[in-house]
Amino acid sequence: MKIWVDDGFCRGHGMCLTLCPEVFTLTDDGYAEAITSDIPPEFEAATREAIECCPEQAIKER
Repeated sequence: MKIWVDDGFCRGHGMCLTLCPEVFTLTDDGYAEAITSDIPPEFEAATREAIECCPEQAIKER
């Protein structure tokens, strides 16, 4: 699984970081970014939940 955060959509709600801190972090400006684009299998379920729960639909799967 590969993902990316579209910084044009992210508004910094932090839902992804709450659901999967192993994959997401916040920039100094408070917006989400993926720590890695290649998601380890053990974090795929939490990453998919973050994708579904993102209020701005900013997390994209490649």
